[in-house]
Order: sequence, then structure tokens, then C-alpha cells
Amino acid sequence: MMDKRTTLALLLMAALLIVYPAIFMRQEPDKSPQTTETPTAPPKPAEAPTAPTEAVAVPVPLKEAPAAPERTAVVETPLYRAEIVSAGGRIQGWELHYRGDKPMVAPGILISRGLLVNRPGQPPRSIGFTVSTDKLGLTVAGGPDELVLTGEDGFGLRITESLTFHPDSYVVDHRLKVENRHRQAQSAEIMVAWLGAVELPKDTHERFQGQHPIRTVRLVEGSVHREVLAKTGEFNGQGQWIGLESEWYLTALIPRSAGFRLSESKVSEARQDAPKPLEYSQVALRATLPTLDPGQTWEGQAQSYIGPKEYDRLKAVGAGLENSIYFGGFPAPREYGGLPMEWLVVPVLWLMHRFYAFTHNYGVAIILLTVITKVIFFPLTIKSMTSMKAMQALQPQINALRSKYKSDPQRLQRETMELYRVHKVNPLGGCLPMVVQIPIFYALYVALSVSVEIQNAPFICFGRFFGVDLWICDLAAHDPTYILPILMGISMFVQQKMTPVMGDPRQAKMMLFMPVVFTFMFLNLPAGLVLYWTLSNVLQIAQQKYMERMSRKNEKAPARATKKA
Repeated sequence: MMDKRTTLALLLMAALLIVYPAIFMRQEPDKSPQTTETPTAPPKPAEAPTAPTEAVAVPVPLKEAPAAPERTAVVETPLYRAEIVSAGGRIQGWELHYRGDKPMVAPGILISRGLLVNRPGQPPRSIGFTVSTDKLGLTVAGGPDELVLTGEDGFGLRITESLTFHPDSYVVDHRLKVENRHRQAQSAEIMVAWLGAVELPKDTHERFQGQHPIRTVRLVEGSVHREVLAKTGEFNGQGQWIGLESEWYLTALIPRSAGFRLSESKVSEARQDAPKPLEYSQVALRATLPTLDPGQTWEGQAQSYIGPKEYDRLKAVGAGLENSIYFGGFPAPREYGGLPMEWLVVPVLWLMHRFYAFTHNYGVAIILLTVITKVIFFPLTIKSMTSMKAMQALQPQINALRSKYKSDPQRLQRETMELYRVHKVNPLGGCLPMVVQIPIFYALYVALSVSVEIQNAPFICFGRFFGVDLWICDLAAHDPTYILPILMGISMFVQQKMTPVMGDPRQAKMMLFMPVVFTFMFLNLPAGLVLYWTLSNVLQIAQQKYMERMSRKNEKAPARATKKA
């Protein structure tokens, strides 16, 4: 039997066990851990409001995820070099091996946000992943390889992202797996996003033409929607793909399984080195997870494309990415009922690439393309020149009619048409053959304008002298010596002097000023376009010379026959 002191001690110990947790072990409110950022990454932009996810009956308490050491995985392929950081699985670097080394991903230009988890009332959370390896080296013979990222969000969701890289493609396959390792059912939203700076910071410059994206673009129900970054609006819906583009390069996200939505929004971030917040256009794939019971998983698949806008490569992806190349329309954009120019431009591109495969010089390929086009349309050119010569022969009589009926325009028109009928001359005969050729020539122009293949492609390059290329070392850049635009202007002037004069002679004299205007217009155009235009003028001059020689022979033949008789 216990004495009183022993009994009192037991009671005090029991009281202490009951009271101590209530006083000294009170539950602290949940606090979201800060997203891990790499030293080179810019501060994370504030996220735009997200759509509410499915509510959970019981709030899931936050549990700090174990901190994973910061690691960077390097992926080397024949087409690019990529750097994937464990913080969020962000693509920290993506350097294209495409006509020189071109860094696509760069702070203040194009930024990967990696994979984020959104929950109601919580800021977007970046996952601290572990990476399966620090280096992947891909070869065409070895085929694709995989990098696996694994991490937890602090609420019991375990996320695995498997990235498959291909040695012969700019496509990356994303396989996502989300497992609920908590004892309570829960849901969330996951997001893969890219940011494009609306304006380049003052201390940032493009390393190559097209590095900075200038538009958002998406394909929804077969229709392409593009908008300059400064006018980016809000979009959240289904579609085939979404991305950021320049004229020649594309960064796109492609859903490959159900549940993903395309998202477009404007976000901003405050930086210490900038007087005002920087604006970004964000494109993303979002997926709202179903309510996952403990141990239940969700899986999704997507792809990303980061590379040049080569038509064949984009079409090979099989998601309609080739629609990111804007071919325009003739005579009006497609939405206004015009002819879709890709019907004409794509065959021209195919032919130019075949010539390049044979010559290994895009300048020579442009020359061959121009020559073949002129040969094909030579019969139409002959018909046009013949009609213009006939009109020129009637010009004195037309001028006489103008003087005679200058106060009676209707009578002038009737007499002029009667003159054409008597001499069997069609006043439109010189124009119609040229009108037929305009869509083809415009297709050539567009094909050269959208061809990223001619970037850094030399034509006749002797090297550099005092920092200036000699002569054309980049068909996508202007001729630094301005020799080619001047030759174009001279050829255009000669062509106009040889063209038969029709209509008002004063207008003909004004047209002689056009070569000067065109020369100044062409000074800063890509050398590939100027080469095409110059050669086209030269071939036109040769055709006109041929026509004049044939005309003189035809005139001399009856005279010789009469003299012989």
C-alpha cells in the first residue's frame, strides 16, 4: 500500500503529462516553404490568379519536404546542349547547334518556370527534385535517353517527371506521374510554363536574330491565334499547342494526353536592378488533378519543342506545329477569304531544299530556283512582251485621239477601243500574263522570308576584313558592302529603259525614278532576297534582248523575200 507522498507524486506526474502539451507544444500555423532558385535564375514572377481546384473535405497539413541538394543535369545532343536544374526541373540552358551556337534560353529573354504545383490559397510551389544522372550524351546511333526527376511538394504529393531527349529532334517528351502519399484524399493543379519578356531589358541584347520571342501563338481547333507580347491577354482552354515565337524560332508546349489545358497570361516581377516591375507573357500547360485517394496516382503526357521553325521538322512532330510559320495570303489573309500561300510556298521550299542538298550552297539554290521559275514562265513573258510591242506601235494614234477628243472622254474611250479592235490588240494582253506570275513570285519572296535555313548560310564569303564580311557570309543578313542592292537598282533601271513605253510619257519618266526608291528599300533586306530580285531582273533583261532580236529577224525576213522576188 502506497503512502500519501507516493500517491501525490503520481498525481502530479499525470497532471504534468496532461498540461505540458497544451502549454508548450501548441500547433504552429502552416507556412509554405520558399521555392528553391538557382543563383542564375531571375526572381520568380508573381503568378496570375489560377482557376480553383477541386475542394478537399479535410485540409491537408503542410509537411516540409526534405531539401534535395541542388544539382544540374547536362544533356548533349548533336542538335543542342541543355541544362536541367533540380529546382523545379527548369531548363536553365538550351543552346542550339544550328548554324552556330545559339542560346535560346536566357534571363530577361526566354525563361523556363519548370513544373509548378498550384493550390487554393497557396502561392505556386516549385518542386525540389532529385535527378537520376548528371550527364546524358546522345548520339544518332545510340537513340533517345531519359532523365528522371523525383520530388515532393510538402503536402504529400510525390511527383515524378521523366524527360526523354532525342538526338535527331528538338522535341522533349514529358511523362508526369503524381502519387498521393498522404493519409487524406487531396487534389491540386500542376503547371509547366515558359516566360517571354515583353521588352528586352536595357542591358540585354539579342545574341542572334530571333532569340527574343515577339509573339504568343497557339493552335485551337485548327485555327492559329497569335498576338504580340505587349498585347497578351488571358486564355484558358483546350487546344493543340501553345508557345512563344519569333520569326524563325519557336518554343511550344504540346499536350499529349487528356486533362491538359492551354493557358496564356501576363505576369510581372520586381527586380532590384530595374526601376519598375518587368512584364512577361506566360504560356503554360495546366492540369487539374482529380481527387486522389491515399496511394492513388495520376499520369499525364506532354511534349515541348524548342528549336528553329523548319517546316519539315515542325510537320514531323504531328501536332500542327507547322502552322506557326506564317505564310500570309494572296491577295488577302485567309480569314478574309484569300488564297492560303502555303499551297505555293511549301513546294517552293521543298524545291529549294532539294537544290541545296545537291549544291550545298543556299545562294546557288536561290539562283537555280530563280532560273527555273523564269524558264517556266518564259512563254507567258513572250506573250506579254508581244502585246506590249503592239500597244507601243499604236501609241502615236492613241495620242492623236487624246488630242482630238480631250474634251469628250466617252468618245475618246469608244474610238480607242475601236482602234484596238481594228488592229486586233488586247489592251490587257501585256498585263494578264504578268498577273498570273505574281502569286508565284510572291511565293518565292515569302519562302525566302520565312526560311530559317538561310540564317548564317554563306553565298560567296571571302572572310572578314576589319570586322566586315566579304562578301555575303550570311544570306539572312543585309549585304554589308551594299554591292548587291546597287546591282539590283542598276538592273531594274536597265529593265525599265528596255520596257516598251505605254500610256502617258510623263508617267513613264516618273517610273524611271522607281529603281532609286527600290535600291534604298533593299539596302537592309536579307541578301538572299536581294539576290533573288537582282537575278530575276537580269534574266528579264536577257529575255527582252532575245525578244528584240527575234522581232528584228521577223521584220527583216519579209524585206529579204521582197528584194529576192
